[in-house]
Formats: sequence, structure tokens, C-alpha cells
Amino acid sequence: MKISNVLVLILVLLYISASTEWPTHTVCKEDNLEIYYKSCDPHQDFAFSIDRCSDISTHTFNIRAAILLRHSIKELYVKLNLIINGKTVLTYSETLCEPGLSKLIFCGKKKGEHLYYEGPVTLGIKEIPQGDYVVSAELTNEDQDTVACAYITVKNYLDYD
Repeated sequence: MKISNVLVLILVLLYISASTEWPTHTVCKEDNLEIYYKSCDPHQDFAFSIDRCSDISTHTFNIRAAILLRHSIKELYVKLNLIINGKTVLTYSETLCEPGLSKLIFCGKKKGEHLYYEGPVTLGIKEIPQGDYVVSAELTNEDQDTVACAYITVKNYLDYD
């Protein structure tokens, strides 16, 4: 009886570890706006939510995000790609953490620590143009290890004209 339980557990763990794709999570789905995200890190998913998607139109809204660190963060780099109709139209990268320059509160966190952020975010744009967009975001540390990776899909059906 105990051997069969161990075999079932091993099979379940093999099945889970063989899966390299995480589910697509719905952040919001309202009349004119849909936002989804999916982790592109085959080893780890993360949590993300927006309090009220209708607040996005005010340019400042509250979010919650959480992840368990698989790698320490002495240095942290972000690379963002804006993809429209399958084509990358904008690429942006920035250093977020490095010795003597810490733009974020979690710079210096260690492997195994739980990161959690709850609070306001302000968009640097006046409105999200009508259309379908994918934002690819990857955070890497000083060893080029993936700290977090996501595909964020935004579908805005609202015409501001």
C-alpha cells in the first residue's frame, strides 16, 4: 500500500515537472477592457491583480503582485517588448537594481524570500489606445537568471474619439 502511494506521488511530480506552460490568468474582463497574463518562466508562476480595472482610465490604480524568489537580486534588469499583431514594435530595457542604485524596495532580496507589493501604480500614458497588445516582460539578475517573466495581453475596445 505504501509503495503504491509513493509511485502515485512520483508520477504526479513527474507530470507537474514535465509541464512547461502555465495557465493564462485573467486580471480583468470588463465591457471595453480585458487584461490577461501568463508566466513565461517554465519553472515558476506568480500572482498579479488589479483592484478595479476601471481605475486604469484614471492613470493611477492599485495592484497586488507576489512571487517567491528562486534567485537572489543584487542586480536586476528589465527588458520589455511591445508586440502588436505579432511584430515587436518597441523594445525597452533598464537597470532597476545595482550596487549603489536601487530603484525598487526589493533590491538586495535573497533566494527563497517572498516578494509582495500592494499599492498604487501610475501609467505614463494618458490612455490605452484601442487595439490588442502583448507586452513581454523579463526580469533577470546579475547572473542572467530569470527572476520573473510574463506575457501580458491587453485588449482595449474603447474608442476615445
